[in-house]
Amino acid sequence: ILDDGSVSCWGNNEGGQLGDGTYTHRNTPTQTSSLGTDRTAVAISAGFFHTCAILDDESVSCWGYNEFGQLGDGTTTARNTPTPTSSLGEGRTAVAIDAGDYHTCAILDDGSVSCWGQNNYGQLGDGTTTDRSTPTQTSSLGQYKGTYRTAVAITAGYAHTCAILDDGSVSCWGNNANGQLGDGTTTDRSTPTQTSSLG
Repeated sequence: ILDDGSVSCWGNNEGGQLGDGTYTHRNTPTQTSSLGTDRTAVAISAGFFHTCAILDDESVSCWGYNEFGQLGDGTTTARNTPTPTSSLGEGRTAVAIDAGDYHTCAILDDGSVSCWGQNNYGQLGDGTTTDRSTPTQTSSLGQYKGTYRTAVAITAGYAHTCAILDDGSVSCWGNNANGQLGDGTTTDRSTPTQTSSLG
C-alpha cells in the first residue's frame, strides 16, 4: 500500500494476483488497476496466488486465482483486477484480513470472523469442509459467562487459521496434521477450537 492509498505489486502473476489487468510477471513494483472510484487501501494480504485488501470504506476487494472461491465474489473465476467481495453480512465491514494459500479470513467490525475459499480441512471454521465463494461466518469463537468471545487479530496459514481473542486466548481451526492448532491433538477442526494453555 502506497502513501496515497493505491496498491503496487510485483512478482509471479500467473493467477492475476498483481491486479494490473494482465497475467504478466513483474520484476518491478507495478500499480494495480483501480480499487474503485475514490477508493484507497488500508490493509492488504497476499495468499499463494491471490491478494485481498480492505478499502477505506471497510469493504474488501480481492484479485488473482479463484478456483476455490478465495476472492469471495461468488464465483470461481480468476480476476486480474481488484474485484469487490460479496457482502460481509448486513451492515458488516472488515477491520482486519489475512489470506492463506487458498482461503481468506477477515475480522468484522463486531469482532466476529468471516472466511471464504478452500475448506477441505475446515479452515473456514464454519463447521463444514465445503468450499465457499462468498464470505461465510465462522462458528462461535466461544463464550464466557454468556458473552461471546470476539477476535482482535487473525492469521491464515496453508490450510488453517488462528485468531487472538478479546481475552488474550487463541483459537484455531483447520488442518492439524502437525499440531498447528495447538490443542494437544493432530485432529483437524472445522470450528474454532481453543489452544492449550500458553503458559
